[in-house]
Amino acid sequence: MSQRANILFAFAVAMLLFAAWHVRGVLLLIYIAALFAVVITPGVESVQRLHIGKWHPNRGVAIVVILVVLLAAITLFLVFAIPPIFNDLQSFSRDLPAKISRANQRLQHLPFTDRLDVSALQQHLAGAVGGILGLVTGIAGGVFGFFSWIILTAYFIIDGRRAFHWVLSMIPAHHRPRLKETAVRAETRVSKWLLGQLMLMLILGTLSTVVWGFMHVKYFYALGVFAGVANIVPIVGPLISVSLAAIVAAFDSWTKAIGVIAFYLIYQQIENAYLTPKIMKSTVDLPALAVIVALTIGGSLAGILGALVAVPTAALIAVILDEYVITD
Repeated sequence: MSQRANILFAFAVAMLLFAAWHVRGVLLLIYIAALFAVVITPGVESVQRLHIGKWHPNRGVAIVVILVVLLAAITLFLVFAIPPIFNDLQSFSRDLPAKISRANQRLQHLPFTDRLDVSALQQHLAGAVGGILGLVTGIAGGVFGFFSWIILTAYFIIDGRRAFHWVLSMIPAHHRPRLKETAVRAETRVSKWLLGQLMLMLILGTLSTVVWGFMHVKYFYALGVFAGVANIVPIVGPLISVSLAAIVAAFDSWTKAIGVIAFYLIYQQIENAYLTPKIMKSTVDLPALAVIVALTIGGSLAGILGALVAVPTAALIAVILDEYVITD
């Protein structure tokens, strides 16, 4: 009877692992939402401590206040950043037909233009259109996933403690105090990750704005803010921000574009080798080597999202290992 029970248990575990592999994307989204709920909760609790007379906001209102403040900051930024960019785009669109006409006249005088295969060019254009449609579909999926993440994170913030105590109730009573203490220490350690990440975002945003302003790159203030915000997404965020800045700079001169790229390469070396390990060591209390290894493994396992949550996950694992594996 015992052997049959072991076989059934092993079969059930195998089926659960098989199902988890097929829904790994959803599980990753849930894990990221839970992790960010832990990170954002101290800010929500700070808002809850505010008093207006005898009234103070509950957890749901505090979340709404934080979202409203973020949306107000984004709106204020767009009000100042969008009008000059929009005006330049209008001027560019007015001049575009004349620029295309001049480009066609120059191409007709080149010796190889008579060898162009029009049908092949049409096929390439059709493939490009298909690629654009795929990109639009991917962006739509990303937007849906983003709003799903916001909703899940809000629910974890509102009802996370009750869910934790429910899970804790299924643990034997003599193990609960130790597990609860470990969870509290892990929460404190993981929540400091956002502080370190905000410091990295502020450093990159400030330096980008100053350097690109000194180089007289157009919209340097908007590009600098975007570079700082995008830095929360490892690897891809900085690449997108510097590519956008280089394209804008290239409209003025290739020298400015090269200068933008050179600044990015130098800064990335400093951030990866010094800033990230030092800041994460002081906030999350992880060795520099552990931070680098965590980012590498997280990016390999789950791409951008894996790299995004690699450091707080490493801090969580470190607390568990300290409590249950490593003995003095």
